Amino acid sequence: MIKDVVGAKIYNVWIDMLKRLVPHGRTHRLSVVVGSMLQVAYEIASEKAESNSKARKLYDYFQAAYECSDEEYVDEIIDITETLFKDAGVKYNRHSSRGESYNIAEEATHEFLRWENMPWES
Repeated sequence: MIKDVVGAKIYNVWIDMLKRLVPHGRTHRLSVVVGSMLQVAYEIASEKAESNSKARKLYDYFQAAYECSDEEYVDEIIDITETLFKDAGVKYNRHSSRGESYNIAEEATHEFLRWENMPWES
């Protein structure tokens, strides 16, 4: 769905970036990069929402996740984010040095959802 909204050119650049960066990348850096991809997709979906049904659907998912913080909507964004990793053929599930498992797609989704947060301003 995200590819249909942002277009093949942008999407393919993102996929190439993930292929190159994820295998050896640090999660705290990757999550910001992928979170910014989601932010761009949100902005494009917002611009196209009135004239494009897929953009409207994506925009609605993003808005619901922002506004409600309902796990159902957040899970939709995580699924969309995992699709980016799958399309790039890279793993998004990892294990910490302590053996704890975590998901880069989840971390990236939370970066996206906190995009406007600036705690130093409060």
